[in-house]
Amino acid sequence: MSSLTKEFVNRVEFESYEDFKENFKFKIPENFNFAFDVVDRYAEEDPEKIALIWCNDYGDEEIFTFSDMKKYSNKTANFFKNLGINKGDSVMLTVKNRFEFWFSMMALHKIGAIPIPATHMLKVKDMVYRIESASVDAILSVDEGDLIKDFEKAEKDLDINPPLKKIFVGDKTGEKQIDGWLNFTKEISNASDSFPRPTGEEATTNEDKFLIYFSSGTCGQPKMVLHDFTYPIGHIITAQYWHNVVEDGIHHTSADTGWAKTSWGSLYGQWIAGTGLFIYDYDRFDALNLLDKVAEYKVNTFCAPPTIYRFLIKEDLSDHDFSNWTYATTAGEPLNPEVFNKFHEISGLKIREGFGQSETVVIIANFLWLEPRPGSMGKIAPTFNIELLDSEEKIVDIGEEGEITINVEDGVPTGLFKEYYKNDEKNAETWYNGHYHSGDTAWVDEDDYLWFIGRTDDIIKSSGYRIGPFEVESALVSHPSVLECAITGYPDSIRGQVVKSTIVLAKGYEPSEELKKEIQNHVKKVTAPYKYPRIVEFVDELPKTISGKIKRKEIRIDDEK
Repeated sequence: MSSLTKEFVNRVEFESYEDFKENFKFKIPENFNFAFDVVDRYAEEDPEKIALIWCNDYGDEEIFTFSDMKKYSNKTANFFKNLGINKGDSVMLTVKNRFEFWFSMMALHKIGAIPIPATHMLKVKDMVYRIESASVDAILSVDEGDLIKDFEKAEKDLDINPPLKKIFVGDKTGEKQIDGWLNFTKEISNASDSFPRPTGEEATTNEDKFLIYFSSGTCGQPKMVLHDFTYPIGHIITAQYWHNVVEDGIHHTSADTGWAKTSWGSLYGQWIAGTGLFIYDYDRFDALNLLDKVAEYKVNTFCAPPTIYRFLIKEDLSDHDFSNWTYATTAGEPLNPEVFNKFHEISGLKIREGFGQSETVVIIANFLWLEPRPGSMGKIAPTFNIELLDSEEKIVDIGEEGEITINVEDGVPTGLFKEYYKNDEKNAETWYNGHYHSGDTAWVDEDDYLWFIGRTDDIIKSSGYRIGPFEVESALVSHPSVLECAITGYPDSIRGQVVKSTIVLAKGYEPSEELKKEIQNHVKKVTAPYKYPRIVEFVDELPKTISGKIKRKEIRIDDEK
């Protein structure tokens, strides 16, 4: 176990989940700053320790030690400071999986500026919304596609004066020029690699603004999720006791740097625990290419959203080498039991599901000591007092559904967000009666395993039944023709709502009335017959947020027109 993990917890080793749940505690140092207190400390104590292994589809490879990370984050911090980026300023990053992301995040933490990671799939309207909402001062963007042009259009639409500070990454030579933009490679080459820890008013405190993520926007406009400087410590649970990373191992989490999943799996907890990160900067996702890279770089622990596992099990993996894999995890959306069982059959690994949000670290998971139950999120993480509440704010009984809430009457636990930034209305909707209300619904069994039902808004009410989309989607995915699907409620004058399935077919299948009937009959056999989809629609793709989550609300809105 990493010596740095021991710095921030009361104990590292536990005999059982019960021991872990009852006795685990954080030790929060005063004025913790992850970049100085973790990255730079490793650089001093173990300078050749591997921090990051990076590659792309063009044969480029970079391996960075913690000594390198200190050096390049210092150079980046000096560049940013000379540009006028100071403590409290907001910097938006759309850099895909370029290694400059890690330099820049650490540099911003050292300065005390506020990073706002965002996906490269943003459109102009998304950029305008984020720049205006977060009062963005600077942009750091990869020079690919239309991103540079679109940022300039967004800046023009907002009529920003003085103009935003704009920096582009991705030019290895440092010679490329773009009018109005600074070349990251060129600028850091000229910067000092010494950046002393700020003091006085420039120093950061635990309560300062550390990081902003825009929520996925599955239910309306994205909200700004603000974390403070203690947030990385909360991810010790994520990395050490759910991902099961090992010191000097290699961990991979499949995520664009614009997703909060990067903070979960490619940054904070993993580095505290002393593992290296493998980052694959691909142009277009290909499941088999990913597996080849993971094998080539001898990744030990692997985490990916269920979508990736769903793609994997549809491929022929008989020749793939899983021998280096010791652990597989997933989060982001529920994992269908069919996917769990098939991947176990292929790889010998049981995928361990976890649950959380952009607002949290992992708060429910199939932790080390637990036997995972296919389809279950697992059990409650220590330090989180989670309660399932009904509509009257009462704790539900075993087997009854309730909203996942976090009781904060005795204080806000480490890893839970600070607030929805500049949004008093949303804060009032979610923080009340001494609880944070997640908006997600689940039930708990007699052994304290929690089972996801769906977003509260996604639950279907049909002829007196309440039907969660996840169970029906799991039944659908177990049919070989179904690659992806979404279950929604469709308006019905008699039943109130009926179940509708929107389906993306797997390779080799074509839409037909016969296939619809076959799928409907399959669902009737796999789950309760009243849950079968009375309406089946085949589509080429599902509507998704820019972070890859299915937008069931958009399907419902289209059906109500």
